[in-house]
Amino acid sequence: MDWGDEADRSAGQVAATLPRANQQGNAHSDERETATVPKAYWINTFRSISDEEKLAAYIELAGPAMRAAGGTFLARGLPSHAFESGLLERTTLIEFDSVDAAVAAYHSPAYQEALRALGDGAERDLRIIEATP
Repeated sequence: MDWGDEADRSAGQVAATLPRANQQGNAHSDERETATVPKAYWINTFRSISDEEKLAAYIELAGPAMRAAGGTFLARGLPSHAFESGLLERTTLIEFDSVDAAVAAYHSPAYQEALRALGDGAERDLRIIEATP
């Protein structure tokens, strides 16, 4: 964890709750600055694929499930390059409006159906990460 980033985020969250001066310069206004919720990114890598048919069934179901849950596909496929300990594994990057939205997408009935279709057809590493504000 980068403590500097955490401190910056905490300071930003506190600042978002402070009263904002209104147009007359009154710092005691009841107006509150609306805090924006950071986007979230779903990063899914396929460590190994043992059944291409199960993978195809998963892809057919998972794409529509992610879009229905508000996800936007930003990238998918094999990396163009991998550096240091990086591996050339099939990777998917999906943007969501929030971490809560991404987690809800994972638990949605439609995505759970996709996971049942995949079954033991692949070993994956799936992470959801909050965007830096």
